[in-house]
Order: sequence, then structure tokens, then C-alpha cells
Amino acid sequence: MYVSTAVEGTTVRIAPTGPVDHDTLPALRATLRSLPPDVDAVVWDLRSATFMDVAGLHLLFGRAPEDGPFPRTVGVERLRPQHRRLLLLAARVFPGLDVAGIIRDGSLEEAA
Repeated sequence: MYVSTAVEGTTVRIAPTGPVDHDTLPALRATLRSLPPDVDAVVWDLRSATFMDVAGLHLLFGRAPEDGPFPRTVGVERLRPQHRRLLLLAARVFPGLDVAGIIRDGSLEEAA
């Protein structure tokens, strides 16, 4: 997996290439831990993420203690159809997840 990051002020865009799954989750969490403390928003660009499973949901909606103490908002953009299906299913199973609230570019609808 390759992960690119781009810091724009206090926002960082993280773009993984390859699957977002149990095997790649540690590397993605390490990317979060390496961010400067003034970063208060993380936007995941998923256009090159070839697959996402429940590990991706943990990345988007759950915070592990090792992710750091800094409160950050999370967004996602450039969803692929498989990502969209997973997020919509998660929203049905867990109605408290704010799936629509993390979409930054309307790609939840566009990925249909």
C-alpha cells in the first residue's frame, strides 16, 4: 500500500492506494499518529482505495487510543461504488453513524 498525505493549513488529505482492510489498518493508523498536532481535520481521499472493509469503518468512525489525543473531524471524498455500499449498509445497521455528515464532495450519491 502507498499512502500520500497533503497538509493544507490545519487540514490533511490522506489518499491510500490499495485496499483499506485489517492488514493495512496499522499503516493507516501510523499515518494518523505522524500528523502534526495542529491538524484538526482529516479528509480521506478514497479514489485509489481498491477495497474497504470494516477496518475502513473503524478508521472513519472510531478512534483508537494510539491515534493520538487530538480531536479531529473526519471527512471522506471520492468514494467508489464498493465504499458507498459499505457506508450505506453501515448506516442501516448502525443508525447512529453520521455517514452523510462525513461526505465532503457528494460522492455518496455519485457512486451509485
